[in-house]
Amino acid sequence: MASCVVAALYHFTPIDDPESFRDAVHEVMIEHEVRGTILVATEGINGTVSGSREGVDALLSHLRAQPGLGTLLHKESYADKCPFLRTKVRLKKEIVTLGIEGVDPNRTVGTYVDPENWNDLIARDDVILIDTRNDYEFQVGTFKEAVNPNTQSFREFPEYVHQNLDPAKHPKVAMFCTGGIRCEKATSWLKDEGFDEVYHLKGGILSYLDKVEADASMWDGECFVFDGRVTVDHDLQPGHYDMCHACRMPISEADMDSEHYEAGVSCPYCYNSLSDADRARMKERQHQIELARERGEQHLGDDIPGLKKQRRRLKLARKEAQRQRVD
Repeated sequence: MASCVVAALYHFTPIDDPESFRDAVHEVMIEHEVRGTILVATEGINGTVSGSREGVDALLSHLRAQPGLGTLLHKESYADKCPFLRTKVRLKKEIVTLGIEGVDPNRTVGTYVDPENWNDLIARDDVILIDTRNDYEFQVGTFKEAVNPNTQSFREFPEYVHQNLDPAKHPKVAMFCTGGIRCEKATSWLKDEGFDEVYHLKGGILSYLDKVEADASMWDGECFVFDGRVTVDHDLQPGHYDMCHACRMPISEADMDSEHYEAGVSCPYCYNSLSDADRARMKERQHQIELARERGEQHLGDDIPGLKKQRRRLKLARKEAQRQRVD
């Protein structure tokens, strides 16, 4: 059996003192060697972590002992090697960024649909099915007949809705995302915008893959996850995609056969956007990773000067290319 537990979790609940909450959670994670990232805001928590069975259980016990978190749910998968190298607990304005003030899933939210009932809902002709995730996630895998909003970040979702959805024309809207958190905010906001019947997949795609047998599934492809596994298949096992370390795009085996692919340096999605300085920076990073591997060590890899700025620029370039493709 795989030795590493990977736990995805979120919970909307008021947190009165986020800084003290953050410090206590970080201490527990360090003590029990749990790695990954947890975001903390006044509206709740969100994160994915990995560690031993005992370590993850200790963290979950600590979280559920906090006010408002007694009913915290999480989703688990397993890996032979833990996908996270760092332990991070960060303060944020929102635990998932929609960018609209006043959206409160604790006040109003759409109708939850259990994974076992999801197929019946999305097969209905009077329901429009929306994938609330980003375009690169959609391209890896999605539900059959799902609409792609062609967004590069969740902040763009409201603009998509204003331009493409109308409560009078689309009275029944079903939405889904990886673990459920985006849909908490998206359905809450759509209710505020006048959409009466708004549904969302309880527990997200990960819960669906866990509870619905593959031969009955309406899922097509793999599911992008925000950790070292890159994607998971229908059995929640590591998928067949890798990640470009220059632009963070998921890349397939066909992408890696491209002349524009160089391990750790570039891929077909970012090759034409890289400067000579970018390539030199990524080559140095890859060199340091290989040296660390030869020493039997793990290299964290993101501390090279200019790397984060480069990735932000590549993300903007990819976003502009996506807009041109859609237009």
